[in-house]
Amino acid sequence: MKHILTFVVAMTLFAVQAGAQTGTWSGKLDVQGTKLSLVFHLDDENPTADSPDQGVRGIPIQLERKGFGVISIKIPSLGASYEGLHVMQQIAGTFKQGTISLPLTLTPGDDRPKRPQTPQGPFPYGTEEVSFANGDVALNGTLVLPEGCSRTTPVLLMVTGSGQQNRDEEVFDHKPFAVIADALAKAGIATLRYDDRAFSGYKGNINDCTTEDFKNDALAGVEYLRSRFDKVGVIGHSEGGTIALMLAAEQKVDFVVSLAGMVVSGAEALVAQNRIAIAQAGYDADVVETYCKVIAEAFDVRVNGGSMPRIDNYDLPDELKQNFLAVLTQIQMPYLRNFLSLDMRPLLAKVTCPVLALNGTKDVQVEYEANLSALRSGLPENAKNSIEAVDGVNHLFQRCNTGAVAEYVEIEETISPAVLETIVQYLKAIKQ
Repeated sequence: MKHILTFVVAMTLFAVQAGAQTGTWSGKLDVQGTKLSLVFHLDDENPTADSPDQGVRGIPIQLERKGFGVISIKIPSLGASYEGLHVMQQIAGTFKQGTISLPLTLTPGDDRPKRPQTPQGPFPYGTEEVSFANGDVALNGTLVLPEGCSRTTPVLLMVTGSGQQNRDEEVFDHKPFAVIADALAKAGIATLRYDDRAFSGYKGNINDCTTEDFKNDALAGVEYLRSRFDKVGVIGHSEGGTIALMLAAEQKVDFVVSLAGMVVSGAEALVAQNRIAIAQAGYDADVVETYCKVIAEAFDVRVNGGSMPRIDNYDLPDELKQNFLAVLTQIQMPYLRNFLSLDMRPLLAKVTCPVLALNGTKDVQVEYEANLSALRSGLPENAKNSIEAVDGVNHLFQRCNTGAVAEYVEIEETISPAVLETIVQYLKAIKQ
């Protein structure tokens, strides 16, 4: 999502003194039907703004109080501004960014979404802050140790999805890995969740890193856990689920939990994502299929060589032609070039450890049928494998209506309790 911020003065007859315009104020922008929360911390010495729905906090702002309750804010890094009038218990004004001008009313306090599943202490288990290294890449994490923990306690390394994320896999104030780690600890299972390399002071260019690099980061975590535990598994979400299976194919782990893991090739997964997204945007079936055909051809050329398709040869809306040109630029990046060719199917025969794989039927990011079908046909026979479609949940395993990404922030549930119970019961069963 693009950061959108700016206010236009709403003129009224009542104002209060400027000194009341301090502390934290928040409101919601309505951007073509999508609600985006905006939070201002009106501190005279260090004023900042947050866009919690986009996971952005501490944006420097320039604050000016003009008297008679008028407040002016500039956000240089976003090319945005806000001006409003403090009346009674609110600030009414307009938010501007570029050519966009939107009304925004602020009220006192931090309008954070409710996240009732986020664990709150005191906890009936212990934690340790630990570090491990993949070569010169240092990684920092939290080791959760259930009551009575010993070397024989099963432990799982937690691997996040694509994009650089913190140890809780935090998105829209949801902390799914913290929720899972809490549930597992209470069931007597240890976990280690860690910040991805960009969060741990990585000095290289993160855009040059690939899934193989992130797999090796995870392997370093597994090796660290081997020094302290006898049975080491991996629980991975999205790309992390793929990495879990990669490590299993290399015989590095004792069990795997794949949550919305990608098994088919990256190229196939991205075509499927685009098919769903374009259809949901309201384009007719012919346009959807034509666009998916041309990006599939571009992906194939990127992987196998040849001449890129010319988008002008296709009867598509101008905005989709522009989108295609942006895709051509993106697939030159090392990460996406590697991701397009990533395909777990040829490696599944080497996976001999127990696997729990869960994919949601309303997942619009990793389509469930193709990926679960590939697992069922590709994994060796193992009575301890469990490959399941979870009805009615999205990519984050939230119970949802459509599965669209825009719903993630609106849903209070971080992860379905039934999914948590499935994971817990599976791990309890295989540790017997």
